[in-house]
Amino acid sequence: MNQELLEKCKNADLLKEVAEGKEVVWINENLEKTEDAMAKINITMADIDDAEARLARFAPFLMKKFPETIPTNGLIESPLTYIPNMQKTLEEHYDTKIPGKMFLKQDSHLAISGSVKARGGIYEVLKHAEDLALEHGMLKKDDDYSVFASDEFKEFFSKFKIQVGSTGNLGMSIGIMSAALGFHVIVHMSADAKQWKKDLLRQRGAEVVEYADDYSKAVEVGRKNSDADPNSYFVDDENSVTLFLGYAVAAKRIVKQFAEKNIVVDAEHPLFVYIPCGVGGAPGGVAFGFKKLFGDNVHVFFTEPTQAPCMLVGMASGLQNKVCVKDFGLSGLTHADGLAVGRPSGFVGGVMEHLLSGEMSLEDYHIYDLMRDLVATEDIFIEPSACASFWGPIMLKDEKVQAYIKKMGLEDKMANATHIPWATGGSLVPQDIREEYMHTHLK
Repeated sequence: MNQELLEKCKNADLLKEVAEGKEVVWINENLEKTEDAMAKINITMADIDDAEARLARFAPFLMKKFPETIPTNGLIESPLTYIPNMQKTLEEHYDTKIPGKMFLKQDSHLAISGSVKARGGIYEVLKHAEDLALEHGMLKKDDDYSVFASDEFKEFFSKFKIQVGSTGNLGMSIGIMSAALGFHVIVHMSADAKQWKKDLLRQRGAEVVEYADDYSKAVEVGRKNSDADPNSYFVDDENSVTLFLGYAVAAKRIVKQFAEKNIVVDAEHPLFVYIPCGVGGAPGGVAFGFKKLFGDNVHVFFTEPTQAPCMLVGMASGLQNKVCVKDFGLSGLTHADGLAVGRPSGFVGGVMEHLLSGEMSLEDYHIYDLMRDLVATEDIFIEPSACASFWGPIMLKDEKVQAYIKKMGLEDKMANATHIPWATGGSLVPQDIREEYMHTHLK
């Protein structure tokens, strides 16, 4: 561990524990009232509304090209599922108390690409396609967007490239949607990306370039190659406001689901949301949407693996993307492939600086145990990375989280709380790989 670096960091004692590979809880000392925090951020509700409207315009195309979206009228949305048996099992297995009710947000079951990345990734590809079609006079905004499924449009888009760097799920959403529109799509995949994800992408018509290095390298080379080609567009997971807005739409959509399930969110009924975090784009966008809609009544926590807690070290140190996990002597290697990122997004870290409640890190062996618990209690399968979300409610017992609850004046309101672990991926995992995961024990 670099002593000189540690001296520049805030929360040095906590970061020493991080460097030792220990599980930690960090409560964000920079958290502000939502209204004050939002005043410093130049992303508005109008931007989220615009993203939502664009997705609605594309609904006819999505229904035509992806029949699985017909039941939701071309909306790519996931169930919100009450999971009382899992809640009880977590309390028993982890000796914790989770007052209130727990629901699983199953972005693991989003249509088309089976992960949270179907929100931001697919949205950014659709926006780029719309921009190109408008720019080249092939489209007016009041046209029927099912024209995007035509041979004429496919032929047009084949002249253009889309490129992205990914550990897996973002590449899947970008690759599947870009190929469906007719783009030449190149997905730069890091060493930890699962083979089945690469295979599926190739089956769908994407070009996959594999790296022996980590996520940052795949992004760096992908960006460089794309920048050198005037007909290529790079989807930048680290800095894209467009991706971020696609994710943020999730919070608007969940309002209707809350109404259907009689879930109230107000000063007396706090909402806790727990999201697994890699580079930060998806959790940051989702968290931003929630804070925009529910303000101080929602408390968002990110969860990360102990060997790759990039957003935690970035935010807790105060150095954001100027540090990476290797600076703290960590390997960056984790079974939670979607979270295997060494350096956080500086853009997301900046947006989250005064909005995020905190972070928890967990050892890899827990994700397989939690995955088995969920299958046993609720008969729901999600991929191991996504199971990191359950570490949030488990760690309600931590003294730092208890102090946070007290400071926020929530002690007597926790019985009315709603807890939402965010399931970030899983429905496309092949059966043989599911079996392998079910029998993986790291401890």
